[in-house]
Amino acid sequence: MTELAEAPTRERREGTKRISHWVAGKILPGESGRTGPVYNPATGEQTGEVDFASLEEVGRAVAAAKAAFPAWRATSLSRRAEIMFRMRALFDEHRDDIARFLTAEHGKVLSDARGEVARGLEVVEFACGIPHLLKGEYTEQASTGIDVYSIRQPVGVVAGITPFNFPAMVPMWMFAPAIACGNSFLLKPSEKDPSASLYLAELVQEAGVPDGVFNVVHGDKVAVDALLEHPDVNAVSFVGSTPIARYVYSTATSHGKRCQALAGAKNHMVVLPDADIDMAADAAVSAGYGSAGERCMAISMIVAVGEAAEPLLEAIKERIPKIKVGDGMKPDVEMGPLITREHRDRVASFIDSGREEGATVVVDGRENTPEGEGFFLAPSFLDHVKPDMGCYVEEIFGPVLGMTRVDTYDDAVRLVDENSYGNGTAIFTRDGGVARQFQFEVQAGMVGVNVPIPVPVAYYSFGGWKSSLFGDLHIYGPEGVNFYTRGKVVTSRWPDPATSKVDLGFPQTR
Repeated sequence: MTELAEAPTRERREGTKRISHWVAGKILPGESGRTGPVYNPATGEQTGEVDFASLEEVGRAVAAAKAAFPAWRATSLSRRAEIMFRMRALFDEHRDDIARFLTAEHGKVLSDARGEVARGLEVVEFACGIPHLLKGEYTEQASTGIDVYSIRQPVGVVAGITPFNFPAMVPMWMFAPAIACGNSFLLKPSEKDPSASLYLAELVQEAGVPDGVFNVVHGDKVAVDALLEHPDVNAVSFVGSTPIARYVYSTATSHGKRCQALAGAKNHMVVLPDADIDMAADAAVSAGYGSAGERCMAISMIVAVGEAAEPLLEAIKERIPKIKVGDGMKPDVEMGPLITREHRDRVASFIDSGREEGATVVVDGRENTPEGEGFFLAPSFLDHVKPDMGCYVEEIFGPVLGMTRVDTYDDAVRLVDENSYGNGTAIFTRDGGVARQFQFEVQAGMVGVNVPIPVPVAYYSFGGWKSSLFGDLHIYGPEGVNFYTRGKVVTSRWPDPATSKVDLGFPQTR
């Protein structure tokens, strides 16, 4: 096994590493001549260059996946399950190594990176049960002498296009069920933090997955379009921003592919006057600033109902200065940098625009940002945010938490429902009846009751509503298995030849 310090890349120039593709079980150096920089966000230093695939290189990876598919699809379920168990064990054994890749290129603190790996492992564990998950149904004697049964079969070559904020977890959410179902898989990870994908590829190979069943191609829009348009790619999974998700879905489906495109979010956390304010404040701070706010399930907008507003404001103000921001490799740091300098500057711009549009800047994170060249922005907090402000409308995707004030529960639900996004939402209250009514009527795909980030466990499925999802099926869990398989119904009869006859009538079930 390749050690962490010897990741499957080769040197390009002094001080940086070359990050290349993984095709048919080995590193495939890029030939396009196009590359992208990879940074350590905590220092601002470039640590690597990632090869960008050409159309031809994507084509070779698709060809490798297509060639590997028939044998893998024919592999027994017991054998596939055995390999998935081994994959899970290897990921678990090397979880700290994977986490260090994440911190080095994404910037999240090591504890958060380990949590990411753990949540990815849950889906791998779920996929280990593939023999049970692919059981069909059987009806004996549906008609006289006729039996009917249903089965699910893999779709073929599938692709996953994943975001920078979870460079290990989201790929696991895709490739674990896809491979377990008998498909071959092409991963196009974010070009901003690509190294973890190659480390995972080595572990997948060591687990016994045949060469060509799991491949990694790096790149930009050229690689994405090549996957969306290639005739031998049968399905595409995507996680990213809403504009790109809409483009991916429309392009993939127009080329006859099955597609699930998980998109952006503006997650509201409703706090009622009867809520445990300390619990709500802890939740808001954790869910708003964890992973520097670069989570599609982050709480970005608090909806304070009535008298909850002032005590909640004070409780959050008290907690923010205690958050230690710095290099995620340091054990005492609680929040790391943002992924790039450009993204940091975009996120920070919402503090100024919020002030200009009438919001109150309670905490300006730029005043507490660590010195140095890293892409840091300390936690920021805006109060009196209104639904027509840019900081309310836009998905900020960073550590800028907003609070809006409403008079009633009905006003709060209306705000959530009128928002164009419907990924996740949460309510904090001691009233079980109100909580039940909220989960019954609110227009969002994932709901938390006194839980700020309601990411489902692996045996349920993850996904939002409205502009947070393009497609019909959510990711991982039962819907993930359905996405990576197609249903087939077989009607069979083994008649006595002596009773066989021609019958031109419409088939009857009797």
